[in-house]
Amino acid sequence: MKLKNWNWQQDDWPDFSFDNERLWPLENEYTKESGISLGVMRHLSQKNQSELRIEIICNEALKTSEIEGEYLDRDSLQSSICKEFGVGENYLHGTIKPEEAGIAMMMKDLYTNFNSPLTNETLCAWHDMLFNGRTDLERGQYRTSNDEMRVVSGRIDKPKIHFIAPPAFKIQKEMDQFISWFNRTAPGGKEQLSPLIRAGIAHLYFVTIHPFEDGNGRISRALTEKALSQNLGKPTLVALSSTISDKKKDYYTILELQNKNNQITPWLFYFGKTVIEAQKQTIKLVDFVIAKAKFFDAYGALLNPRQKKAVLRIFKEGPKGFSGGFSAKNYISIVKTTSATATRDLKDLVNKEIFSKTGKLKSTRYELDLKPFYPTISIDSAEKKQTNLTKK
Repeated sequence: MKLKNWNWQQDDWPDFSFDNERLWPLENEYTKESGISLGVMRHLSQKNQSELRIEIICNEALKTSEIEGEYLDRDSLQSSICKEFGVGENYLHGTIKPEEAGIAMMMKDLYTNFNSPLTNETLCAWHDMLFNGRTDLERGQYRTSNDEMRVVSGRIDKPKIHFIAPPAFKIQKEMDQFISWFNRTAPGGKEQLSPLIRAGIAHLYFVTIHPFEDGNGRISRALTEKALSQNLGKPTLVALSSTISDKKKDYYTILELQNKNNQITPWLFYFGKTVIEAQKQTIKLVDFVIAKAKFFDAYGALLNPRQKKAVLRIFKEGPKGFSGGFSAKNYISIVKTTSATATRDLKDLVNKEIFSKTGKLKSTRYELDLKPFYPTISIDSAEKKQTNLTKK
């Protein structure tokens, strides 16, 4: 008799069980944070809303790929996303690479068609877009190879097996079952589920089936976004992949712990906490976009073209700032100038109190002083901020 090592081999598959009572406080917090996010975003200008949308979608596309060990070109990706959404001609430059163009197409479809029912065709189209230009795998179709689909690590000659997915001959039946579940648990469906539970199950359920030769993690996170958007009634702008990427090891650990049985409370608890943290990161990004707009209102006319180019590059790094700090060497590389000109430009920025300076000699680092442009209330106090904005 064959051993039943994996969750999909158990007698209760795919009837997932979980402790509703333990998860309900997370559902309540998620609903509250969703209201705060929507309230804060309503007070952004149309220009800032567009900028925020591009920023989040770009970051999510970058990070969902980085989780799988693939690193995209930010400028090419941002240009691709702007092209897909028909905004920000100033972003467009250079050659757009096939991989960045492909994931931009997938993100556009996810964003604009979030409310449509899920189909096999949708998932295969996403896969085809995701691997745009690739000829080394089966694009836009489920697995057909009779070889075991294994998730492994370690030496090639002595790999550690973390998971073995269902064989290819079972994929179509499993996917038909998954798609039926996804659609009937949607808002208004016959078996409607609360948002975090449905999105969390969708992620785990799909990645367990592992229907594609590659890209299953990225598509499972896209399904999470689709599920949350359907509940919200509009495209969700939440920094989920960015939040997962910050603690990638925890993500893979909890997935591995969950692949032996179908009692999934630990996974759903982790997932719910992660989504809520992602919501809070998004609120911080809103504050950052507001601070950026106010910064340029105050200082835009004081920057020469080189300084403006460098400042815009720093802003691209988001609220976390420039990795390792911003140096004169970074300035020279970004604006393509001489050491003497860089020294003069940076000294001017410090004198105007646009940059603050720390360290000496090669350890000198520069930082944008954005504190005057953030909301007077702490960016971590989102609930208070919403009340303040409502009163205005």
